[in-house]
Amino acid sequence: MGSRHDDINVPVYSNRNLAPLSPYLNFDPSYLQTSQPEFIFPEGSSRHRGRFELAFSTIGGSCMVGGAVGGAAGFVQGIKDTAAAGLTGKLRRTQLINYVMKQGAYSANTLGVFAVMYSAFGVGLSWARETEDEINTLAASTATGLLYKSTAGLKGCLRGGALGLALGLAYCAVTSKDKLSNLSFQKN
Repeated sequence: MGSRHDDINVPVYSNRNLAPLSPYLNFDPSYLQTSQPEFIFPEGSSRHRGRFELAFSTIGGSCMVGGAVGGAAGFVQGIKDTAAAGLTGKLRRTQLINYVMKQGAYSANTLGVFAVMYSAFGVGLSWARETEDEINTLAASTATGLLYKSTAGLKGCLRGGALGLALGLAYCAVTSKDKLSNLSFQKN
């Protein structure tokens, strides 16, 4: 009589001595290459995601961040207001939930609108100019500020555009550090 494991085909991993990923997957895990990107690109395309692909995560992330920050701010304001009003028990809990939901929804919608406008301008500019660079980012952020405050009159509109431009400049400064550090000013 042989041992209990004589009848079972156990794969031998001589390359790296790795255990199988699962007993149901009978292959060498060294075939899995982790150095390549985790998403698929069509042949002949660039090796990074464009503005259109990034727009969805930008919009969703903005809504989630806005909801979380707005909910936290609503909770703090609700604690203050319900304590000042002398509410207790179920009534206070209900009011706190109302504060959290109202402020969270307002902030999520506001940041979501900013993200949709910014993404639409950015995608439109990148398609129109057929390039992706910091000029598109600055133009999209400025146009977003201008459009968002367009109903506040000329001064409000200009303030919104200036704020959008400032945020775009800050974003470009953070994300383009390598480009900025490679610039060398030559002395004449």
